[in-house]
Amino acid sequence: MNFKLSIVLAACCILTQLSYAQLPEPDVIKTNDGDITIQPITHGTLVLQWKGKTIYVDPYGGAEKFKGIPAPDVILITDIHGDHLNMATLDGLDTKKAAFIVPAAVAKKLKPKYEKQLNVIKNGGIHAQKDLFINALPMYNLPEDETSRHPKGRGNGYFLNLGGKGIYISGDTEDIEEMRKLIGVDIAFVCMNLPYTMDIKQAASAVLDFKPKIVYPYHYRGKPDVSDIKAFKKLVNSKNATIEVRLRDWYLK
Repeated sequence: MNFKLSIVLAACCILTQLSYAQLPEPDVIKTNDGDITIQPITHGTLVLQWKGKTIYVDPYGGAEKFKGIPAPDVILITDIHGDHLNMATLDGLDTKKAAFIVPAAVAKKLKPKYEKQLNVIKNGGIHAQKDLFINALPMYNLPEDETSRHPKGRGNGYFLNLGGKGIYISGDTEDIEEMRKLIGVDIAFVCMNLPYTMDIKQAASAVLDFKPKIVYPYHYRGKPDVSDIKAFKKLVNSKNATIEVRLRDWYLK
């Protein structure tokens, strides 16, 4: 190999490493039926991998954020807002084999381009795909009035069972009764930022009610006094030290 070529290859390698370094390290959760890999992407966006399946949640932030990650088999979208349904990101991804699991309001915006891939479910609905089961849950603001940025029934939170682990993805919501009454949650992704969702006190109170084994605060970009994830962790663990609060930086540049 000549000297110039080796320099070019080395430079390409460094650039690749830098692009991957923009994401936090993935977490691996062991189950009795294969490991679950959790990759935070940004804001309310994450990727789950289990038994050869790759699940994108609310793809946002640009397709370059997903470099090195397998193309999705399933795409979950929670709501119509641009940090959840982001056409620029979707159009830059390889989504040819992906099944989209979405509420009706999202499906309307994805037509006609993705119409053949859409699976529409409403709050309380279930989507089954081989050994993957996905429940759609309510997500909404309180009080339920005309000022609500997220009216009840428009968007979906999601509950998945992967390898016997119950995974809850809150979407944009407040500390609603349906969240507080959840059971069997092993891993939870819980939003926090006002005025779009809830503050850390509401989020901590709800988490203390439904008691996930592990909780990731996500979608927390906003005013520091209402989205301080270290303070959220302290609130939770001061009353229940058995809940593991995992803090990850969802906003790496």
